Amino acid sequence: MSQLLTTRQAEELHKAIIAYLTSTKLSNSAAALRQELDIGDSFNDTTSKKYEGLLEKKWTSVVRLQKKIMDLESRNSALQTELDTATPTTLSHRTLDPTAWLPRSPPRHTLQSHRLPITSLAFHPIFTTLASASEDTTIKIWDYEHGDLECTIKGHTKPVLDLDFGGPRGSTLLASCSSDLTIKLWDPAQSYQNTRTLPGHDHSVSAVRFIPSGAAGAPSSGNLLVSASRDKSLRIWDVTTGYCVKTLRGHADWVRAVAPSFDGRWLLSAGNDMVARLWDAGSGDVKATFAGHDHVVECCAFAPAAAYAHLAALAGRNKEPAGSSSAEFVATGSRDRSVRIWDARGTVVKVLVGHDNWVRGLVWHPGGRFLISVGDDRTVRCWDLSQEGKCVRVVEGAHAHFVSCVRWAPGVVRGGGEVGGQAAKGANGEKRDEVGGLREGIRCVIATGSVDLSVRIFAS
Repeated sequence: MSQLLTTRQAEELHKAIIAYLTSTKLSNSAAALRQELDIGDSFNDTTSKKYEGLLEKKWTSVVRLQKKIMDLESRNSALQTELDTATPTTLSHRTLDPTAWLPRSPPRHTLQSHRLPITSLAFHPIFTTLASASEDTTIKIWDYEHGDLECTIKGHTKPVLDLDFGGPRGSTLLASCSSDLTIKLWDPAQSYQNTRTLPGHDHSVSAVRFIPSGAAGAPSSGNLLVSASRDKSLRIWDVTTGYCVKTLRGHADWVRAVAPSFDGRWLLSAGNDMVARLWDAGSGDVKATFAGHDHVVECCAFAPAAAYAHLAALAGRNKEPAGSSSAEFVATGSRDRSVRIWDARGTVVKVLVGHDNWVRGLVWHPGGRFLISVGDDRTVRCWDLSQEGKCVRVVEGAHAHFVSCVRWAPGVVRGGGEVGGQAAKGANGEKRDEVGGLREGIRCVIATGSVDLSVRIFAS
């Protein structure tokens, strides 16, 4: 002991031990230690009072410090891995170039209010508003910039399974779908009043997306909505009338996910039959099938035109597809723990392996270089298409439980109008139209939802 502690420190420790033994009614042990250490009567009951609790405080402090050291070592290890996998370009422009921004811990906000797992998220196309859906049958509206809960929407009678913002130009709506077999439309301009309910599916409605019109000036607006259901069908609805205008059949089992192309010409769907399908939204015909997963396909997404250069190189093509072509490449995520990238003919371009459990959500980086996935292994993984799909970042412990969904915030629109898929990138990740006018800048904000009942916002 004398090698580690000074005489004064050793004396203080001895007195703290005696005070602890006395306070816990171990008087014989305290007397024996006092005698062996030859501590005189000057250390009596009165003077020992100031030492009571000292040993416990020191002990708990050590435990806390040990935990903090372990957390710091883990963080240091993650940062070292990030440095080892980063390219010089990424390092020099990480804080400057939004096309190279990737989510990282810690999240800016953790939003908590739901009573059961989060199932879906949707960003408002203009305002800093995020909607979250839950198995608790509610939808919650958040200000994701400040982390505040704005309101709770009630109306569904069973779990809400998916959400999406969209609708006619100048009249943004929120669409939700549920295990109660219905789709509901809510009007943000009327305090999210339920303006229409769309019945028709024969089983749970698992996904819903507004179909962009591709119209000049407002390509992302449109009157049509597509839904996917456990009844094995897709339905296309006119939100202005509430009528189902088309039913698409072809899946052999539960359809879990659906995504429209940026111009609304194509639909991509996937589900329990382990096959994704590419549909012509106008005719309702299947144009391609994507078979190769060994388990349920949980999610699917069209690649943005900004990713075509990287994906063409991955596919071994000499020429990059035209940016106006909206269905050149797609991605799917499955319970077989893999993410697959395909071309429009149904050929696998790349299989991304790294998740240790089901893949539950996918989102393409607006800059085109990265694909981001989330899963039941509680991680967010970032795949670099310029490095042949290498996983360049893993946000470990993104949530305390399964990560069930992910969304990227829509871009900041500047200079009049929305952005079509054919826009080219300008400086700082902005997109420019054909005459060079500034249209949209990338907003570096990602939201994730989890079975741990929370929504997390990762932002630059």
